[in-house]
Amino acid sequence: MKNVAIICGGDSGEFEISVKSAHVVKKNLNPQLYDSQIVVVSKKGWYGLLDDGTHVDVDKNDFSIQVDGRKVKFDVAFNAVHGEPGENGPLSGYLELMGIPCTSSGLTTCALTFHKDFCKRVVASYGVNVSPSVLINKGDTFDEAEIVKQLGLPLFVKPTCNGSSVGVTKVKTVEQLAPAIETAMAAGGQVMCEKFVDGREFGCGAMNYQGKMMVFPLTEICSKNEFFDYEAKYTAGKCDEVTPAQVDEDIELEIKATTAMLYEKLECKGFVRMDYIVSDEGVFFIEANIVPGMSEASIIPAQARCFGLTLERLFGMAIENVL
Repeated sequence: MKNVAIICGGDSGEFEISVKSAHVVKKNLNPQLYDSQIVVVSKKGWYGLLDDGTHVDVDKNDFSIQVDGRKVKFDVAFNAVHGEPGENGPLSGYLELMGIPCTSSGLTTCALTFHKDFCKRVVASYGVNVSPSVLINKGDTFDEAEIVKQLGLPLFVKPTCNGSSVGVTKVKTVEQLAPAIETAMAAGGQVMCEKFVDGREFGCGAMNYQGKMMVFPLTEICSKNEFFDYEAKYTAGKCDEVTPAQVDEDIELEIKATTAMLYEKLECKGFVRMDYIVSDEGVFFIEANIVPGMSEASIIPAQARCFGLTLERLFGMAIENVL
């Protein structure tokens, strides 16, 4: 019996989504193999969330909690923190210092992939198409007309470091650009203006299990909003996610091959999801999701089921990988 910390929470707008993911993981872990506890982390404090709803403080000196008068030290951490600090690196670094294996990628990979602009630049260096963009740091002056001249309209404005499309705006006019940059800056502190690529959106999940690369069936993401924003991601009826996606075989193979290549090049670990836009100009990489959603309705679980894996098996494989 291994003690598993299912870590969730974080310091972003994805806190509640992360906690829901953690409960799904706990529900589906084999109780005969794993004694699991939900651990909530944020700047406000770290605590174990026991089955009866009780909060118990985490001892950060050895990452342990007290349960029924006994000290529980964890053999492995299941990372379910969407956003900071689970996707951008600090949590991975802490767990590495503690010597506790974690189901998600290491500090360097998390830090790189969480920064959308840095990630795109590295991905482009491997010959993968990415949409042109302009980076704006806090305090920078910018010329709206010049940005529009360079990227065209519509365009996207997004924080470089955030998830679930928090702070993202689709800009259709020059007048909308400055307010969109202000919104994104408030959500992330650094902003990326990105050329709009018109096409179909696809998500591709993958994981390396005991040395064998597994690439899951594609999902087509059909948002009923302007784009796959926060509302579309988490509101029933606002998005259709079709798994397996109906797409030409050559496009499917290109996306899957690109995902497998990037998984290795970016030194990913555990299950990840990489998103793409397929346009008349080709396949364009959007971003890598190192800690994707894990609710029963999320994309990776849907792809895993299509692949023939139950959630119990999928989550168990992630833990087996690092023990």
